Amino acid sequence: MAKQLKVTLIKSKFGRLPAHKACVTGLGLRRMHHSVVVADTPENRGMVNRIAYMLRVEQA
Repeated sequence: MAKQLKVTLIKSKFGRLPAHKACVTGLGLRRMHHSVVVADTPENRGMVNRIAYMLRVEQA
């Protein structure tokens, strides 16, 4: 079974850089306090690291 991450958006995406908004959308997050479970891949890790100040990340 592949490792997974539970990612929760804790800060608003409004007023952010376009690249950061794209990362939020790319992770599948829609609104504040919305959580998704994503695979722990280098691509997803890169998006999480870029917008880490907006997220809460846990092992799923």
